[in-house]
Amino acid sequence: MSQQTNVLGTSLQQCGTAPITGYTRDGYCSACAGDSGQHAVCAVVTDEFLQYSRSRGNDLMTPRPEFGFPGLVAGNCWCLCTSRWIEAYEAGCAPEVKLQSTHISVLEYVDLEVLQKHAANL
Repeated sequence: MSQQTNVLGTSLQQCGTAPITGYTRDGYCSACAGDSGQHAVCAVVTDEFLQYSRSRGNDLMTPRPEFGFPGLVAGNCWCLCTSRWIEAYEAGCAPEVKLQSTHISVLEYVDLEVLQKHAANL
């Protein structure tokens, strides 16, 4: 992976490996060609968010073994589409964010102050 930057201006850190996340399934919320969904927000998912995402047509809880996807549970770290995180934020159910693992490109759509208010204390 080429050097990428997080929203804090430092090196992008790994988001999650259990289950493995990232558009390219390398554990990073990297910016990469072909990722039209911009999976750049490293979120610590909650039951509330998972239910919300399901209600919006993106079921992240149900295992999909044919895709090697075990399904998510509260507490998993997962690279979310920037637009889905914003949508959840506006609905009042945005999950916390790992700032050091959230790609700098998110700042084109979300103010750092908003992300900091939703920062995970891990």
